[in-house]
Amino acid sequence: MSVHTLPTSAIRSLFLDGPAGRLEALLNVGTGGATHAALVCHPHPLYGGAFHNKVVFHTMKALNRFGFPVLRFNFRGAGMSQGTHDNGLGEVDDVRTALDWLDAEFHLPMIFAGFSFGAAIGLRAACPDTRVDSVIGLGLPLLPTDDRSYDLDFLHTCSKPKLLVSGTRDQFGPRARLEQLAQTLPEPKKLVMIEAADHFFEGRLKELRETIETWVREVIAT
Repeated sequence: MSVHTLPTSAIRSLFLDGPAGRLEALLNVGTGGATHAALVCHPHPLYGGAFHNKVVFHTMKALNRFGFPVLRFNFRGAGMSQGTHDNGLGEVDDVRTALDWLDAEFHLPMIFAGFSFGAAIGLRAACPDTRVDSVIGLGLPLLPTDDRSYDLDFLHTCSKPKLLVSGTRDQFGPRARLEQLAQTLPEPKKLVMIEAADHFFEGRLKELRETIETWVREVIAT
């Protein structure tokens, strides 16, 4: 059965041919009249991040609600994906692989969304990709943690519509630093701080989902 004829609520399990081996993936099928396809990337795989993460799931649901087909995948070395963690270097190519698959499958403009590590790494691939017309960064990690730090300077050349969402109690992305970053980014952009939410949006996932839906409705599904 073609993926395009599956019911909207269907989920397809598949593997992508990634640069370090196959990548485990899930596709939440959209409607036949979908205007966009979407990709959602998960947080750090060495700290339990995978495509079943709650933030990733709620982001998928927010995007799928508009009829968009939404792809999630496990980075190399996570879940049943082959390869080993590459400290964010090879993972950028994993994202490109996923974008290539979505483009070949649906031939639609794409929305990228990523959470934490998935945002910092995925935006690096999505921002310069002309097939991606809008991006969402959730819980951008701005503070070095253990051996992890992320260079986000590339965002200053990202002129696509951007939604940045974090919690006011995010332990890895202080509000003042995120607001300072957002001020320096090119338009169009929107920063939303969810009151009392931590990095993982514990107890605030409903607000996160509603924030994404509102932005999509205003910027994309018009």
